[in-house]
Amino acid sequence: MTKLSRSKVELFVDCPCCFWLDVKKGIKRPPPAPYTINSAIDVLLKREFDLHRAEGTAHALMRRYHIEAVPYRCDQLNNWRNNFVGVQFPHQKSGFLVFGAIDDVWRNAQNELIVVDYKATGANSYKIYGSYKRQMEIYQWLLIQNSFSVSSIGYFLFAKVNKERGFGQGQLSFDLSLEPLQGDTSWIDEVLLQAREVLMGQMPVPNQACIYCQYAQARGVSGPEGH
Repeated sequence: MTKLSRSKVELFVDCPCCFWLDVKKGIKRPPPAPYTINSAIDVLLKREFDLHRAEGTAHALMRRYHIEAVPYRCDQLNNWRNNFVGVQFPHQKSGFLVFGAIDDVWRNAQNELIVVDYKATGANSYKIYGSYKRQMEIYQWLLIQNSFSVSSIGYFLFAKVNKERGFGQGQLSFDLSLEPLQGDTSWIDEVLLQAREVLMGQMPVPNQACIYCQYAQARGVSGPEGH
């Protein structure tokens, strides 16, 4: 089976041509600048919630938002968080081994798993973009395919720089907040089948709004035998 990460599914949704170039030809989009502060916040949040995971207790943020849940404790969690392993499911219809690395999982009072994704931002405000929504839904879908009972409501944990406080007393403050999302996984099967169909064919017509596949076309990459 062809391994297909959650981010590659998003790439297909964004631009089938770039998806074909990446998965079929190994021609990838230039990587974005590394967000080391985001990675650091991910580590700190995981460390903090893991303390409550070990004790089986609710975090203060859960209590503030009246969420009856505790961090989920299981032997698979380290693999689920690993970018190269993640939660996996072999989707037989498409021939893809779909996987995605989850930031956190909580368990609610109904014994359902809740997907939680961490987002750090320095912006004055934040929003749940379409790509965020699809990210959450793929994580939910992966857990469902692995026979877990999963809540349709997931949460984005936003860590936003508090610019009003600045570097008071030599420390940079972040405000934590939770934003719920009602997930809908019904689109995923069809998109995976479409991605397989694209992958088996010739290079799609470059998207006129996409500078990446336009550049690849200008370099002469075309069709299954293109270079």
